[in-house]
Amino acid sequence: MARIHPTAVVHPKASIGCNCDIGPFCVIAEHVVIGSDCRLHSHVVIEGHTTLGRANEIFPFACIGLKTQDLKWNGGTTFTQIGDSNTFREHVTIHSATSDGDSTVVGSNNHILAYAHIAHDVKLGSHIIMSNVATLAGHVIVEDHAVVGGLAAVHQFCRIGRMSIIGGCSKVVQDVPPYMLADGNPAQTRALNKVGLERNGVGEKSQAALKKAHKILFRDGLTISNALKRIEEELPALPEIQHLIAFARASERGLSK
Repeated sequence: MARIHPTAVVHPKASIGCNCDIGPFCVIAEHVVIGSDCRLHSHVVIEGHTTLGRANEIFPFACIGLKTQDLKWNGGTTFTQIGDSNTFREHVTIHSATSDGDSTVVGSNNHILAYAHIAHDVKLGSHIIMSNVATLAGHVIVEDHAVVGGLAAVHQFCRIGRMSIIGGCSKVVQDVPPYMLADGNPAQTRALNKVGLERNGVGEKSQAALKKAHKILFRDGLTISNALKRIEEELPALPEIQHLIAFARASERGLSK
């Protein structure tokens, strides 16, 4: 049985999983589905067609699944889909998608700190940390194990690569390549994210290859296409190198150089 505080307002058609704890003054709307073992501390608002997996912890005044802020919204049914074992700290906001049938998606095992914002149509992977007041604009994609520093702002349609880190107060207007550290206003790719690679168990051989790839891409004065060709010719076809090449080739906004 779920534990629901008597001051909470839970729509009778909402689906609340077993062993959930719904704290004081929470508001849960009609089409919300909450998996088992979730804890909503107090004053949490979950609206729209929002689905949460199991074991999520949501702190006071977080708002999830509310209508997009995008002025292009013309009605319809939009979705917010959240995985398992996420932490959403105080005043986090996650908005639903803009267009009928579309979704904002958050994976699992993410740590989203106070006042962070995840806008409409964002695709957030898993094992991500967003520090306090980090902000993702609409349609941003964040790959697994990335870190977004406090007060950083990411422009709409940008992509943040796997195991990358964005420094605090950065302004990101182009894609941040995987495995790299980006910082500044506007953000530039400064170095290999060596600490992040070590924490995620990336071996020394891959780290050495990525360090060489960083130099070729961002220090040798080559165009992106020529740099990628040189990386393919000179560096081993390790999974990390292959992912970096594929990410760069798929970039539409360009890389943060």
